[in-house]
Amino acid sequence: MATSLGSNTYNRQNWEDSDFPILCQTCLGENPYIRMTKEKFGKECKICARPFTVFRWCPGVRMRFKKTEVCQTCSKMKNVCQTCLLDLEYGLPIQVRDTGLSVKDEVPRSDVNKEYYTQNMEREIANSDGTRPVGLLGKAPSSSDMLLKLARTTPYYKRNRPHICSFWVKGECKRGEECPYRHEKPTDPDDPLADQNIKDRYYGINDPVADKLLKRASTMPRLDVPEDKSITTLYIGGLGENVTDSELRNHFYQFGEIRTITIVQRQQCAFIQFATRQAAETAAEKSFNKLIINGRRLNVKWGRSQAARGKEKDGVTESGIRLEPVPGLPGALPPPPVSDEDASTNYFNLAPTSSPAVMNLGLPPPPGVAMPPPPGFGPPMFHTMDPMAPSMPPPMGMRPPGQVHYPSQDPQRMGAHASRHGGP
Repeated sequence: MATSLGSNTYNRQNWEDSDFPILCQTCLGENPYIRMTKEKFGKECKICARPFTVFRWCPGVRMRFKKTEVCQTCSKMKNVCQTCLLDLEYGLPIQVRDTGLSVKDEVPRSDVNKEYYTQNMEREIANSDGTRPVGLLGKAPSSSDMLLKLARTTPYYKRNRPHICSFWVKGECKRGEECPYRHEKPTDPDDPLADQNIKDRYYGINDPVADKLLKRASTMPRLDVPEDKSITTLYIGGLGENVTDSELRNHFYQFGEIRTITIVQRQQCAFIQFATRQAAETAAEKSFNKLIINGRRLNVKWGRSQAARGKEKDGVTESGIRLEPVPGLPGALPPPPVSDEDASTNYFNLAPTSSPAVMNLGLPPPPGVAMPPPPGFGPPMFHTMDPMAPSMPPPMGMRPPGQVHYPSQDPQRMGAHASRHGGP
């Protein structure tokens, strides 16, 4: 082409010469101290085929070297990273971003039209402040619910890992631990994610990664509004240890008046009660799968009413789920008696026995009333043949209910005085 390195250089003034690349945080790496090699007009852009300045660097330890793939003009037109071609704001493929913002790609494919379109876009970029996207992307709405749900909030440094060692797969790698490539089992070669074209990704067509994310967006859960109009409380989960009451209030006060905010630090959750139902519905709609505080994506759900909390009837919850009985548990206790005559001592549903041992604990008799002889002061315990001898008292278990007989009052106790029982 006329703009390549080996051809006539009449259009060389349009070649790109930059001092620093346009990169996302993932491609740049987690190390703040990084070395880059800079090669002026080192390669052709894989989109517009114009020479540009190529940067090459290592994003971290045990990572592969990365380099810029497209020029900065193509990067600014789509607001994407020069290396991974992912959106700089959401970290998503171009096809997903354009679908969420309802932006239609109008970049021409032919060489002449592409060159003319690129020159016009460079002129528009030069007249702008350089902080906002240009073209149709600059006129698109600022945000989308789908993009906020799918957006990645933290860098994904796992994407910078080395490629799989092909010699290790064949069992011929002799480097061992010094091999800079990964010794892992490769993925399925029939996996559609393994076949990606950089031009298709840039133009937002036939991108397998974008198709996967769009399918995930269609199956994402939704927050249904409860039918009970008295519920004005939202449950906020996954707070962590650093989220405070003021941070929650600063986010939710914009939706309406807040009645109370209760933080349960032990379970890392909070309950926010609004004064009106309309404010709670607005807060739930604007915050579900979108609420990010201190870099943490928080879980937003509706609270439950006090009447429905733990409400069960005949083993069926309010949502209609039947609970199976737990085996081995005792039966229900009998209802309390209506009157004192119906009172029963069987408070634990014990089965009746053949010879229940009844013990009647009575109060001592009032003064002046004769008491029965204490145990141990009666006749001896051995049997006697004298028919005139008094009969032995029945055992304790066979006695009718009456006063309590203590061991010291047992008339059969050895050593009891016979004079107290009419003896000589």
